[in-house]
Order: sequence, then structure tokens, then C-alpha cells
Amino acid sequence: MVAALTRRALVSLPLLAVASACTASGSDRSGIVVTTNILGDLVRNVVGDQTEVTVLMEAGADPHSFGVSAQQAASLEQAALLVHNGLGLEEGVLSHVEAAVAAGVPDLAVGELVDPIDYTSDESAGQPDPHFWTDPVRVGEAVDIIAEQVVEHVPGIDADEVRASAEAYRAQVDQVHATTAEQFGRIPAEHRKLVTNHHVFGYLAQRYDFEVIGAVIPSGTTLASPSSSDLKSLADAVAASGVPVVFADSSQPERLIEAMAEETGLDIAIIPLFTESLSEPGQGAGTYLEMAASNAEAIAEALAPQ
Repeated sequence: MVAALTRRALVSLPLLAVASACTASGSDRSGIVVTTNILGDLVRNVVGDQTEVTVLMEAGADPHSFGVSAQQAASLEQAALLVHNGLGLEEGVLSHVEAAVAAGVPDLAVGELVDPIDYTSDESAGQPDPHFWTDPVRVGEAVDIIAEQVVEHVPGIDADEVRASAEAYRAQVDQVHATTAEQFGRIPAEHRKLVTNHHVFGYLAQRYDFEVIGAVIPSGTTLASPSSSDLKSLADAVAASGVPVVFADSSQPERLIEAMAEETGLDIAIIPLFTESLSEPGQGAGTYLEMAASNAEAIAEALAPQ
């Protein structure tokens, strides 16, 4: 383990040296670079058109696996502020984020500042859960945090305007929370059980009193894969729960869930949700507000008595 870390450090040193040599000084940096499109939407609602906001992750991409071009990587080190999720989410761009921070770019790891929770089951147990955006209350907190960091680090910003925009946008997020709570209030306690394609709804479950039965991929990352025993164990849990509904990310193939259905012999409904990425405009989750409202409606319709 030590040897591996040493090799990583030796490899990283030349990269950091090159980065430091060509990185802009603090006075030359401008704009905001955001890793994920969900955070990008929050940032854009906070800053409006006061500064350029560059979002690295395209609509529909997987935050665990998306990568960046050399040009995008360079843009991180030119930013006045780098906004990222943290908590291990952006696995494909982590090294670039670390290089930018090492070069002196101010960064905001949003997920680390909104009272993160740990995974509680399967192979990710005890590790921090990065999927805080499934809880609108934490998203509201994130909006305020983003606003203050923008005011502190981004030159040329009108602080009063940023804070007013954040307050107005947070009111919309709070309304989504209120509507979600009302919709979920119609779901009986015995039906508040979630099975997903991977562990992504821990924060939602905590906020709205759901039980997470399990996930087809028993991990917090889509880069993991289930074994046949994983599928059998989850199938048994679904059969015992009496709620044969599986929620799958709208961008993920359904073959794993279909395989689990074969294990149970049950007629399992597969309900698509937008879990880790916004969609293109007009496709159901073009903004965070649309994404959160769409998911809440889909879950309520699937689990509430008809």
C-alpha cells in the first residue's frame, strides 16, 4: 500500500510541476468551473450572467465515470472558483481537481459541507455517500454555501445580487421539498421501500422516512458490478418486502434489473428516475428543480395506493 502511494506521488510530481508552471496567478483567474451538471445548474441560478460558468459534465453523463478533455482540464486551473461535489463522486476527474487545488485554485467541495451521511449497507458501508442532491433540504443549504463562496472568490461579482438570486432560488427548492413531502405523505409506511440500480437514494430515504431494501449494483458507484449471489440476495429481499418495484436510472440499461426479476419469478415494475445527471432540456430533467419534482412524482405514483 505504501509503495503504491509512493509510486502515485512520484508520478504526480511532474504533473503538478507542469501545472504550476502554466497556471494563471490568482489575479488572472476568472469565471467558475463546475464538475457536475446538477451543481452547474445550482451555480448558474445563483450567479446568473454575472460571470462565465463552465460545466464539465454533459447532460445524461455518469458522474462516476465521465472524463474531461485536455482543454477542459486546463480550464480548471484558470478558474476563479472550482465547484465540485466531493465525497468520491467524480472518480474520472478527481486527479484534475486535485491538480487545480494544488496549483492554488480556490475550490468548493459542496457535498462535504451539507452534513454528509455514510452508506449503511453492502460493499460501500461506512464510506461517505456523495448523492446529497436527492434531499432538497440539503440542496437549499448548498445554494447558500455556493453564494457565499462566489462572493468571496469571484472578482467583479455584485454580492447583493448574488445573495438575492440565491434566496429566490432557494425558495423554489424549498417549495419542491414541501411538494415532495406532501406526495410521499400519501404512501403508507409499509410501502416506503426502495430498490434502485445502485445506492443513490440514501439522503432521500433519510429525509422522507423510506427504507432502502437494496440495490442491483451493491455499491455507491456505477463502476461496480453485482455477482449472481448479490442478485439472488436482493431478489429475496424484494420478494419479502412485498413492494416489487425497482427504480432505475433513466440512462442505465435495464438488463441487470431484468436478471433480478428472473431470480424472483415476480412481475417487477421498472420505474425510470433521473438519479445522477440532468437530461437535455425538454426530456424530463433539464434543471435540478424539474429533476427533483419528476422523481418525487414517479416514486409517489409507483408506491402510493391507486
